[in-house]
Amino acid sequence: MRSLDGPRAAEPREPEPPQPPSDGPPVDASEEAAAASAPGPGRRCPCSSAACGWGAEPEGKKKAPCPGLGLFYTLLSAFLFSVGSLFVKKVQDVHAVEISAFRCVFQMLVIIPCLIYRKTGFIGPKGQRALLLLRGILGSAAMILLYYAFQTTSLADATVITFSTPVFTSLFACLFLKEKYSPWDALFTVFTITGVILIVRPPFLFGATAQRTGESYSVHLKGTFAAVGHAVFAASTLVILRKMGKSVDYFLSIWYYVMLGLLECIIVLCALGEWSLPHCGLDRLFLVLIGLFGLGGQVFLTKAIQIEKAGLVALTKTMDVVFAFIFQIIFFNDVPTWWTVGGALCVVASSSGAAFRKWYQSCK
Repeated sequence: MRSLDGPRAAEPREPEPPQPPSDGPPVDASEEAAAASAPGPGRRCPCSSAACGWGAEPEGKKKAPCPGLGLFYTLLSAFLFSVGSLFVKKVQDVHAVEISAFRCVFQMLVIIPCLIYRKTGFIGPKGQRALLLLRGILGSAAMILLYYAFQTTSLADATVITFSTPVFTSLFACLFLKEKYSPWDALFTVFTITGVILIVRPPFLFGATAQRTGESYSVHLKGTFAAVGHAVFAASTLVILRKMGKSVDYFLSIWYYVMLGLLECIIVLCALGEWSLPHCGLDRLFLVLIGLFGLGGQVFLTKAIQIEKAGLVALTKTMDVVFAFIFQIIFFNDVPTWWTVGGALCVVASSSGAAFRKWYQSCK
């Protein structure tokens, strides 16, 4: 029997017919290897001996993702998002709502072919449509507030405040999803509030001398409130996405986001009377690049989450703050104050601590 097993194990297998693309989420490489080695219909071992190595053969062909590739994708995503924020800051003759409308149009041109290819439809499951509508409204509002914050306050301040999103996410998840809110979460919340206060520097706490001297404090305060509003709406969107789970396709969620976002932008622009095409050719180029870099950042961040632990991705994404500080110094000649640096350390420590805690719990 051993002489018969050897030749049969060496025989090449017939190639399997190509499988059609799946509509579900991408599967991890280790899961594919495990599925390939598992017995199933049409995948019987040609011999009864365990020495033939039939179960180990697919593992040799299925290579695991390159170590650190997910973190590289996250770093690249952070860089692309930061460059897009830089272009938003550079475009001063176009209202933030109009920039949001241009981005929605650009992303819509990309999402529609994806939905047609995946055959998911444009409406969504019947029981999830209300959540999809709410996700689209809140997500687009978060985008508008973020762009307004970039235009009215410094790039570093707006970026740092947006990193308070995980704190609000934990709070909303406790209120609406009945998830546990631990003392650690309360500590991270205190750190975030402290960081925001150091960045805003209200006069009743720091005195008039602590106000920044290059810009109107009222405008800076509006930008700060817009950044905090973005963090609140973005956290609400994450809770809604967690509530829907995997029952809704990712591209369908983005479709509601861009469709309702464009409608929301048109309504706001008509109410404000701010609709106007950019007169400068450089501003038009910036609008196109904002859409390109924003889409690229989303793609690489999604790929990073698919192949890397979410906690490590969240920790690496704090490089957004580093890029924001670098761009602010190089392109705007605006050196952040020590108050801003201290506030950034508090907020980044809060978001990093929350991400590290989630990663530690998942490893238990």
